[in-house]
Amino acid sequence: MTDSATPAAVTTVLVANRGEIARRVFATCRRAGLGTVAVYSDPDEHSPHVHEADVAVRLPGASPSDTYLRGDRIVAAALAAGADAVHPGYGFLSENAEFAAQVIEAGLCWIGPTPETIARMGSKIEAKKIMAAAGVPVLLELEPDAVTAADLPVLVKASSGGGGRGMRVVRTLDELPAQLAAASREAGAAFGDPTVFCERYLEHGRHIEVQILADRHGTVWTLGERECSVQRRHQKVVEESPSPLVEATEGMRAALFDAARRAATAIGYEGAGTVEFLAPGPAGTGEFYFLEMNTRLQVEHPVTECTTGVDLVELQIDVASGGVLEPEPPLPSGHSIEVRLYAEDPAHDWQPQSGVLHRFAVPAATGEFAPLRAPGIRVDAGVVDGTEIGVHYDPMLAKVISWAPTRPVAARMLARAVADARLHGPMTNRDLLVRVLRHPAFLAGDTDTAFFDTHDLEVLAAPLADSTSERIGALVAALADAAANRESASVAQTLPSGWRNLPSSFQVKTYTSARGEHEIRYRLGRDGLVTDAVEHVRLLDHDPHRVILELDGLRREFAVARYGDVVHVDSSLGPVCLQTVPRFTDPAAVLPTGSLLAPMPGSVIRLGAAVGDTVTAGQPVLWLEAMKMEHTVTAPVTGTLTVLDVAVGTQVTVGSVLAVVTSDDAPAPPSTDSSTSEASSEHPRTPGAIS
Repeated sequence: MTDSATPAAVTTVLVANRGEIARRVFATCRRAGLGTVAVYSDPDEHSPHVHEADVAVRLPGASPSDTYLRGDRIVAAALAAGADAVHPGYGFLSENAEFAAQVIEAGLCWIGPTPETIARMGSKIEAKKIMAAAGVPVLLELEPDAVTAADLPVLVKASSGGGGRGMRVVRTLDELPAQLAAASREAGAAFGDPTVFCERYLEHGRHIEVQILADRHGTVWTLGERECSVQRRHQKVVEESPSPLVEATEGMRAALFDAARRAATAIGYEGAGTVEFLAPGPAGTGEFYFLEMNTRLQVEHPVTECTTGVDLVELQIDVASGGVLEPEPPLPSGHSIEVRLYAEDPAHDWQPQSGVLHRFAVPAATGEFAPLRAPGIRVDAGVVDGTEIGVHYDPMLAKVISWAPTRPVAARMLARAVADARLHGPMTNRDLLVRVLRHPAFLAGDTDTAFFDTHDLEVLAAPLADSTSERIGALVAALADAAANRESASVAQTLPSGWRNLPSSFQVKTYTSARGEHEIRYRLGRDGLVTDAVEHVRLLDHDPHRVILELDGLRREFAVARYGDVVHVDSSLGPVCLQTVPRFTDPAAVLPTGSLLAPMPGSVIRLGAAVGDTVTAGQPVLWLEAMKMEHTVTAPVTGTLTVLDVAVGTQVTVGSVLAVVTSDDAPAPPSTDSSTSEASSEHPRTPGAIS
């Protein structure tokens, strides 16, 4: 900027958002000396972004439609708190022209493009027409009613919004009506607009986007390109700048930048935005098509900040205040990679997870919410220790970003930083991210939107710790537990756990982990540790939180954290999460075979069967809505639906019984006389099938 100082007219910024992006904007505001205002829903009362703001205003309710999608309430909050500017973040109302107009009409500074521009780009259908007229290559829109077999496969897309919601790949005409209806419902719930359309689906496309920044005086910057091809459910998981494809394709960068400038000029763009393109893969021919224009800051903006050294939020505020950009943008340097850390189970259809995040730490982090000035790791997180991960919002916990002079170093640094993170609580996609960053295809730059289909998701989602490392982790947990028992003992604290004056049998502790069950037999005596759990092991030191072992002559240190019956063991062998198996089974934890349990907290939105119906294994029985996505709960066996304990609108908690399917092959029900009941007809409480 020719005048980098924020004009005095803007003194206090309200962020019409939550979580990580609210914290990101607040960080820039603090550096610039600006006041901050947060808004929050009831579930977000204790969110970090609420505590970090100077002032916070409650939006009564839990669902987005009652809170973060209520523009009238947010404008009222800004006026009540004395804010004079509104930053929309991304998602929610960030690309809502009506909300932008409300902000401006209230006399507040809108940190974004004009409402007219947002409206023109807000409809992906209309945006394609504008771009085609401006000479930008586009994929033709297909009317859902006019799709033929020759058009397949097609992608159903929401006309408004993004983030993968309201998107479905359709490969047969028979499934098109159901997928259109599901996409429309999801789009309506997430963005308030149920309109969907179809376009040709490119199986192995490369997702390339150009960051633009434009002022109201006619200057348009292109701040490098990003590649975001590694995706799940059409939502980005790994992003980087520059793009390996563009780097390897002569003339492609210049063509992309020209197309992005044409797009911005065609609509008189102002502020930060992203022009997204899809390049047919896998070969790099330089061909690309316009996908959409995001009239807001992107989730992946940190990789551009790290390669260019600019603070995009600061520039957004400057441009919105009338500032003038320099004639030419700063030149990018080095390579930056970002991964999105989600609370989800990739191996089970990316099932979102919820619960308390007891511990969140990335020891390798060298900064947060700001461009990296030297090789290092940046963490932009929406969570802290103790944050409750709920079901109302996207399950992204944090973004972890690296910057280094070269791509191989950036990938190696990031993989190590994520692998060493302390993540204690709900399951995350951490292991998947590390395996992607270390995968030969990724390191070769050979990525596309079908990466997880091509390279076996089950293998990529496997735990980083192998079975041997998990067993070592179980031994470590047992030793730490023994130390904790001695610390809490009322007498003879200095004696080893289980000590006897004469040789005695092993102590036994059992744990379950991602790879199975581990029965750990050990004894602590005059000769130290004796165990058949692990070979060539010697105990050097241990306390309730730290165990040091010598394994095959190598000294290794393990950090141990315990939360009830769950134990987390972190070491260079990989993170291990263990569940302590009680010595005796609680009868209340045993359920009839065929029980469908809620795999996550959520709301029942549809029923696919009624009591008395015959269902087949894998048939949808009901649908849950959680974290702005639909999740299908299916029958675990073929049989009769004998119990249905929920209705549309029922709020369920994780593990609650939803229904019971009695198998056609099941034996006759046992007598009510407890002396003749069959234990074999029961099984431990485990979540039902989900697809």
